[in-house]
Amino acid sequence: MQLIRGAVATAVLVLNTALWGTLIFLMGLVKLLLPLALVSHALHGFYKCWCRGNYFALKLSGVQFSTEIAPHINAQGWYLLVANHISWLDIIVLTAIEALPAPKFFLKDELKYVPLIGSGAWALGMPFMKRASKAQIAKNPKLKGMDVARTQKSCKSFKHHPTTVINFAEGTRFTEHKQQMQNSPFKYLLKPKAGGTAFALQVLIEQLDGLINATLIYHGGNKNIFQSFMLGRLAVIDVKLDYVPLAKLPQGDYQLDKAYRVTFQQYLNAQWHSKDNLIDSLSTLQSSSNAIAKEVSQL
Repeated sequence: MQLIRGAVATAVLVLNTALWGTLIFLMGLVKLLLPLALVSHALHGFYKCWCRGNYFALKLSGVQFSTEIAPHINAQGWYLLVANHISWLDIIVLTAIEALPAPKFFLKDELKYVPLIGSGAWALGMPFMKRASKAQIAKNPKLKGMDVARTQKSCKSFKHHPTTVINFAEGTRFTEHKQQMQNSPFKYLLKPKAGGTAFALQVLIEQLDGLINATLIYHGGNKNIFQSFMLGRLAVIDVKLDYVPLAKLPQGDYQLDKAYRVTFQQYLNAQWHSKDNLIDSLSTLQSSSNAIAKEVSQL
């Protein structure tokens, strides 16, 4: 039965993405010819349908989808969401949370030229980042601030639609091998990369209502989370969304201000230690619940 549920849920995910992805691509071509507000609204309507389809697929799989959402978060706001990254399923999970405004992602500038991905992201108004290195700025001071201004320009469409910009601060999915290679001080996490998060905050600061600190935890199955989902073995998904007011965030120029760079790194590391402790507590609680349920079933 588990295998059937997993197979059906996976099929729904694939069909959902194929259907709405195709419609978004085609509507993107229309937007290229007719850049009207009506076309943009239609695109976001398709995107929301894709998000709802993702939620439906999660429910079909039989997984218990548990969310704890801070009261300040609402679907009509603008947020930067910072999360740990465990699996490809993270994207499906975050897009399936109806309380969040439309989730979007920062993409590398090179991706705009990739067929389907680039055009679809452009059609939905997702921002493309092109950052100058410190060495490039030193060689050509005129580049100073241009990356921020350029990315801010690509984010201008956000004001028309409530948006959650998602940033996976670790920069890559968690594996035990990566954890060992990094010599990570965390039990369940990789080291967060402060640069990308600080840049996103600097770019979006004037449009944001706040920052969301998201913690994703999966229970059941094996270490390959997406495989566990496809096989119907994933038992519980815990998502905790904490709200952080902008006034409580350190702000500055991460690239050029060394003192701010240290301050922001310390801030993000402190958040990651708290996140690691939360994952440990919830994992222990889930293990205890499973043990009790097993004992009861044997009575």
